[in-house]
Amino acid sequence: MPIIVKDYSWQQTEKEIFISVPLKGAAVGHSNVMCTEEYIKVNFPPFLFEVFLFASIDVDRSITKIGNGIVLFTLHKQSPSMWDSLSLANVNKETMQKLRENAVVRVQEKAKEDAQAKAVKKRENEKYSLGVMMKIDEEERKRIENLKEEERRKASEELEKFKVQQRIEEDQRKVQKEQKKQEEEKRRNALNKSMFTDSPKPCIQENHSREKTVPATRKFGSIKIQFTPRVFPTALRESRLPEEEEWLQKQAEARKAINTADLDLQDLKEEEKNPEWLKDKGNKLFAAGDYLAAVNALNLAIRLNDKMPTLYLNRSACHLKLRNLHKTVEDASKALELLTPPVPDNAAARLKAHVRRGTAFCELELYVEGLQDYEAALKIDPANMSVKSDAENIRRIIQGTICGSE
Repeated sequence: MPIIVKDYSWQQTEKEIFISVPLKGAAVGHSNVMCTEEYIKVNFPPFLFEVFLFASIDVDRSITKIGNGIVLFTLHKQSPSMWDSLSLANVNKETMQKLRENAVVRVQEKAKEDAQAKAVKKRENEKYSLGVMMKIDEEERKRIENLKEEERRKASEELEKFKVQQRIEEDQRKVQKEQKKQEEEKRRNALNKSMFTDSPKPCIQENHSREKTVPATRKFGSIKIQFTPRVFPTALRESRLPEEEEWLQKQAEARKAINTADLDLQDLKEEEKNPEWLKDKGNKLFAAGDYLAAVNALNLAIRLNDKMPTLYLNRSACHLKLRNLHKTVEDASKALELLTPPVPDNAAARLKAHVRRGTAFCELELYVEGLQDYEAALKIDPANMSVKSDAENIRRIIQGTICGSE
């Protein structure tokens, strides 16, 4: 038999009703709450709380909060007035059972309508995201075509200049050849004239042709090249070589690991098969404020390569903007799992992952877990004043919650 809760308190104004129900141990996810225009029920085994309301309320504007063992209702009246009592008086069992059944039917109908509306909204969002991505792709294609056209124009102009320069040089060579021919003709005439004079003069033989020298054949050989080893920009006394080598190996494996077993690659363009291209596409959509489209692009990138921590880190930021807090926690945790071992090259990424997961925990009112992530972020960057300030605020919230519960 359930334990009927009767030690609740309530207050009212002309437009609202405030109900506080103490349920020891009650938490979000473990309590079943039903609220209709005329009936309220909270089932948290072994406790049961139900009220047959004095008048009708506006369910869409009413709010229910569960935390610290207390269930708080803020109910909006459909008609502003002061109620004589919270619940109906002298309600027989048949009426109560009928009201319960009506409440169950209404809740089921509301759930069905919400599911249909959610499906319609999801389709609209997917259609909008597809349209945005197509628009971005079209703009990118136009930009590339303009660049190609500009390059063709420049190449044509340079080719035309080259042809003009060649014609000028050819004309100059013809002029020089003609001048040289005239000079040789003059020399021959002068030589012939000197051969018929009375006082013979020594014949001067001029060698106008110069021998062309041919360069020697080049010798074959080999050149040895030695590459310097890859090192991290850290001092030797602070270097952790095994961990750094392990991190580099993981990064190399992540760039090579492409998991396309469950994808139909025939339906994808060449650039869409590249996780890096999809990551950049997601960044552009995130900057444009289209977080749902960014999530879709990153989902495909992760299906292509699930070893890149930046994909999970960027998707956690999108989920945080969309208020998908549990998914934010999952993606940030996966990014931290891949960002091992901790080395200076991945410090910035680990800091972002801890801050985003801590923010999601705080939004879920899990302040202790959120503070742990912020403290981990401060260990990475102790001089970060923004993270330090947020951590102090979380501590004050936790201290205020503990004092309030005592």
